[in-house]
Amino acid sequence: MSQSSVIVVNTNKERESGHKAQMSNIAAGKTVADVVRTSLGPRAMLKMLLDPMGGITLTNDGFAILRECEVAHPAAKSMIELSRTQDDEVGDGTTSVIILAGELLAISAPFLERKIHPVVILRGFQRALEDAQDILRSIAVPVDTSDREQMLGLIKSAIGTKFVSRWNDLMCGLALDAVQTV
Repeated sequence: MSQSSVIVVNTNKERESGHKAQMSNIAAGKTVADVVRTSLGPRAMLKMLLDPMGGITLTNDGFAILRECEVAHPAAKSMIELSRTQDDEVGDGTTSVIILAGELLAISAPFLERKIHPVVILRGFQRALEDAQDILRSIAVPVDTSDREQMLGLIKSAIGTKFVSRWNDLMCGLALDAVQTV
């Protein structure tokens, strides 16, 4: 006779709803953002990751850090999935998108505490986005794509944090030549 395996489910789990669930989701999202916050920018700090086999990895790549995190909270899992989607779709900005999402959640908390409906808060974020886009359009500067120096300046500002400064000029020149060849 074959024995079937028995799965024991934790019966002490407490299901949250309403305001308590919203605050729990915000706390989980902010926690994920805080994990990678110090790995962003020119003064980024390395994180030491220990894999299950005992290997040690030092990295300041936010996506690599989040990929190694094991989380149980659904909102935290969503934040990590957001980072994964950013990496799949764009290939960059994984840390920035997590920090931005964490900040949006943090900004939402006081409004939820004041019993403002989430739809109203989202409308406010949408309005802020539209205002920001209007401001960016008003300060935008036209770019002459045939001006090599101007294009190199743009490329340096875009990928300058991804390479050692010693190779910055070479990499930017190669990137521009590759794009102009295609």
